[in-house]
Amino acid sequence: MASDVIAAVATPTGRGGVAVIRLSGPNLRPLLGALTKIEVLPRRATVAKFRAADDATIDQGLALFFPAPQSYTGEDVVEIQGHGGPVVVQLLLARCMELGARLAEPGEFTKRAFLNGRLDLSQAEAVLDTIRSKSEVALKLAQRHLRGELGRHVDRLRGTLVALLAQVEAG
Repeated sequence: MASDVIAAVATPTGRGGVAVIRLSGPNLRPLLGALTKIEVLPRRATVAKFRAADDATIDQGLALFFPAPQSYTGEDVVEIQGHGGPVVVQLLLARCMELGARLAEPGEFTKRAFLNGRLDLSQAEAVLDTIRSKSEVALKLAQRHLRGELGRHVDRLRGTLVALLAQVEAG
């Protein structure tokens, strides 16, 4: 597991009804408590006011907490769902940075999921393939890989190869 907390806007840039900011890292409960001033139960969408350092309300929306290791990255994950205006998004992201998070690099959530054993390499690559799909056929193929079908096939082939090599060595 990584030792730092990362944050990123998970929804496309622009204006919308909802924007999602996702955080991942160790021990996110204190950060979430400082942001919301309430207890957010694991895996339950909780209506919350998101607070600035001076306790002023930045926005109101939903907060979700997914404790490690049963999360996408295998670390604690927090999802903040607020209104989708650019000013709100920037203020919420800046508040997360004030509370100790750093801006995630592109693909870093999926990288952490891979490094923490939540995804194999073919599944990690399939995340990007899913996002970039330009046809229904491409999407279906990416989703098969994301479900782990390619990884299981490779594991079966690896097992067969190991068995064959053992037979050859045995003579």
